[in-house]
Amino acid sequence: MINDYKFILDTIAQTIFDKKGINILVLDLRGISTLADFVVIAEGNVDRHVIAISHAVEETLKKLGIKPVYVEGMRSGDWVVLDYLQIMVHIFMPGLRDKYQLESLWKAGKIVDVHIDIRQLQPSAT
Repeated sequence: MINDYKFILDTIAQTIFDKKGINILVLDLRGISTLADFVVIAEGNVDRHVIAISHAVEETLKKLGIKPVYVEGMRSGDWVVLDYLQIMVHIFMPGLRDKYQLESLWKAGKIVDVHIDIRQLQPSAT
C-alpha cells in the first residue's frame, strides 16, 4: 500500500526526467476510475530508452520497498506498463503515445503538479 502519493509521484517523475524521459504527465484519477488512483504517462525516444526508463523507475521504487504487481512490455519496449495498483506508469515511444492517447481516456482527471529538480542537469558555471 502506498501512503505518501506526493513523494512517490515526485520520485517517479524525477527518475523519468533523470533518464531523459520527456512529456511527463501525472493525472489524479481518484473518483474517476477504478483502474488506479494516479497514472503517470511519459515518453522515451526509442524502445531501448523506454525499457531503460522503466527499469530505472522499477529499481528506484524497489529501493523504497515498492514493487510492481504487474509489468508488461519490457521485451518490445514500445509501451511499458508498471502497475503498482494505486499508481500505473505508462512509458511510450512517441508514436504509440499519440496513437493510443491515454490522456483522452481520463479527460476529467486532474493534472498533478510534480516536483522535478532540474538543477543537477544544468551545466555548472566556470
